[in-house]
Amino acid sequence: MLKVGIVGWRGMVGSVLMQRLREGGDFAWIEPVFFSTSDVGGQAPAEAGAGARLKDAYNVNELSALPVIITCQGGEYTKRVYEKLRQSGWQGYWIDAASTLRMQPETVIALDPVNRRVIDEALNRGIKTFVGGNCTVSLMIMALGGLFREDLIEWIYSATYQAASGAGAKQMIELMRQMRHLGQVADESLSNPAVTALEMERIVTAAQNSSDFPLNDLPAPLAGSLIPWIDTAVDGGQTREERKGHVELNKILQPEKEIAVDGICVRVGALRCHSQALCIKLKRDLPLNEIESILRGSNEWVHLIENSPQASFKELHPARVSGTLDVLIGRVHKLRMGPEYLGAFTVGDQLLWGAAEPLRRMLAIVREWLE
Repeated sequence: MLKVGIVGWRGMVGSVLMQRLREGGDFAWIEPVFFSTSDVGGQAPAEAGAGARLKDAYNVNELSALPVIITCQGGEYTKRVYEKLRQSGWQGYWIDAASTLRMQPETVIALDPVNRRVIDEALNRGIKTFVGGNCTVSLMIMALGGLFREDLIEWIYSATYQAASGAGAKQMIELMRQMRHLGQVADESLSNPAVTALEMERIVTAAQNSSDFPLNDLPAPLAGSLIPWIDTAVDGGQTREERKGHVELNKILQPEKEIAVDGICVRVGALRCHSQALCIKLKRDLPLNEIESILRGSNEWVHLIENSPQASFKELHPARVSGTLDVLIGRVHKLRMGPEYLGAFTVGDQLLWGAAEPLRRMLAIVREWLE
């Protein structure tokens, strides 16, 4: 049995990871040791065994006794603990959902099955720090995996539609409060059969801009609206979230020639699952049916959706994929700019392939390696 320290298992990503570990039967081959930053000594989950207690997540001695640590606790925790742990001489495997270590030279961004070759080469070189990638970047790579494998992509422009849960649990809850507030404001008018759509819009817009509108954890109204800015500003007019598309994609795939990625990231009023509209410049012109065949063969979780209104309405939206491992790609068609330009739309659960599932799969790879 492989002893594994688990930190941050109660948060949003951690809860999804625990669910996937249970669904995959992974607790049959690991001996979990659960840590806490706020409830040391409390009751550990049943998987730790009868009477097991939560250990101190800041105790380097406790952590260093384990060969593998997997954490969903967040970037501040990683900043506080990781260097101390390595400086103590710990040579174990660190698997992390946070972005803190992603671009460090000794770190590999894990997205098995897409970059298993990169992961295996890193293990052979003695790399022991593996992190999950940015959620939208990981979902984009999953959806386009076949095109990357065939070295067909020159550049990508991505316009994202990112769910409130991508900002955090508090923001997700505040979106629901905003929805409730607008529903209450509109309720009286909706009961009047003579009310017009424009009258209703004025009522809702006034509520969104009123001082009593729920606006504590989100920077602007999201219910009935959107926020065209995610994360902090960086050079060149981008946000940090937008820059991740380029730097992380190239670190994950490690192509022979860098693939240019750019775009605009937008927060929308979906609760869960991120979507992206893509403009792709191919390295050469290919028939559309050949492109579709390559996309279908990306991996077992990718599903190509027919470019029709019926299929798009039924399949290509967050409500369809929420809580599933399916990554959907549709609206695939050639663009007016030329035969080597491709348009597509993707949607996937950012808490699964964008966060928890790559960590779970990396844990299984480490187990194989240690055996």
